[in-house]
Amino acid sequence: MRWLMILVFLATLGVACGSSSDFDSESNSEVNMADEETTTTASGLQIKVIEIGTGDKAESGKTAVVHYTGWLLDGTKFDSSVDRGTPFEFPLGAGRVIKGWDEGVSTMNIGSKVELIIPPDLAYGASGAGGVIPPNATLKFEVELLDLK
Repeated sequence: MRWLMILVFLATLGVACGSSSDFDSESNSEVNMADEETTTTASGLQIKVIEIGTGDKAESGKTAVVHYTGWLLDGTKFDSSVDRGTPFEFPLGAGRVIKGWDEGVSTMNIGSKVELIIPPDLAYGASGAGGVIPPNATLKFEVELLDLK
């Protein structure tokens, strides 16, 4: 079942490929968003709060309902639930999404919006994904937690 979810997610990534120049190109090996609004976790995940939500806190076992957009660090947009107009749902802590998502979304409250810089070992690692995400890619996501079920 886990592999089926991964394949569905990768298929979604392939359908939503596009490009964007929403941020400056950076080295794919290392990014540092060091400012007072950014937290770097022990795993290396960087979390920058864009909006602070006031709803319930995300927790393992709940289903997160999110809108997101993902970019490579060269500015290439590779997927967006926002562009599709359909939120993405996944069970928190179940390993059905990349590790950086489980870790990052678990820090959020409903209504929060964050920017995640996810190092390769918390994303797709040396394998990359579906020809869309190259091996050892650091990824940037903007994620908004819409609801918890």
